[in-house]
Amino acid sequence: MWLLDQLAEKHITEAQQRGELDGLAGEGKPLRFDDEAIVAPELRAAYRLLKNAGYVPPAVQLRREIADAEMLLSEARGVEARGAASKRLRYLLTRLAAADLRLQQDYYDKLVERLGPRGAHPHD
Repeated sequence: MWLLDQLAEKHITEAQQRGELDGLAGEGKPLRFDDEAIVAPELRAAYRLLKNAGYVPPAVQLRREIADAEMLLSEARGVEARGAASKRLRYLLTRLAAADLRLQQDYYDKLVERLGPRGAHPHD
């Protein structure tokens, strides 16, 4: 068991012994984890901790900033305000496109690595 899991288990057990968990909503029902199936088992506790602490992955944060910039652009009055909002939106969209390209390149590199060395073809 991972150290983090052991520490969490210890605190949960102590809280149970003090009765702090009695009568909570959902008591006796299984917990539902929304996206745990796509996370490697050894990373699930860490992901849960980050999620519960309010951590947002950079791509999600960037998409939120884009939505905010789009709203600012739609509400902007005057040429200067619209220009600044438009510039910010283009900048954020460029960052997102670059991040997507990096992810695609990483995926491609891992795929090539898994399938074999570059230039090697199954028909050769």
